[in-house]
Amino acid sequence: MKRMILGVMMGALLTGTASFGQIRQRQENQQDRIGEGVENGSLTPKETSQLEHQETRLNQQIRHDRTTGGGLSPQERRQINHQQNVLSRKIYRDKHNGKTQ
Repeated sequence: MKRMILGVMMGALLTGTASFGQIRQRQENQQDRIGEGVENGSLTPKETSQLEHQETRLNQQIRHDRTTGGGLSPQERRQINHQQNVLSRKIYRDKHNGKTQ
């Protein structure tokens, strides 16, 4: 019984750690995509500003969710994933809308 409880606890810990790594990696990837859009001119200054603002708000929400409640709940992870999906689509649309610097 103790082994089973320990196994469940370790699984939950590893899942939370993996989730944090995935969220962080995705943040970095999206930041790189924004940077590429700035470098190649496919993002205008206004688009860049809006994307950076959205990214900042999402990062603040992630920090807030982590500090309140002892980490991210599965529901918070789903919400963050959804918001990252929305931001990812916006990055793509802004980079491919034909507007240049």
